[in-house]
Amino acid sequence: MGTRYLLVLFLILLVLGFEVQGNHTTQQDEATSPTLLSQMQESLLGYWDTAKAAAENLYKKTYLPSMDEKIRDMYSKSTAAVSTYAGIFTDQVLFLLKGDQ
Repeated sequence: MGTRYLLVLFLILLVLGFEVQGNHTTQQDEATSPTLLSQMQESLLGYWDTAKAAAENLYKKTYLPSMDEKIRDMYSKSTAAVSTYAGIFTDQVLFLLKGDQ
């Protein structure tokens, strides 16, 4: 799973590198052109908006109320179990640290 994130990061940096590399300007044009940081921000915001819109469309297409209800139920049951076991674990750790006072 870590290599997948590394690959995505590499591809994003590669795309940004090609985009920045394609925008060569002279020294005189640099004063009137936007800075590299603002260009990168605009580019990243554009990519983010595109990805967000695609994710929203995918969610709207695949939304199933019955599945949503099952996921909510599973989440509430799992959080209840985790909180119970976390309480038991905390009690055990405190008992080990304090002892039989």
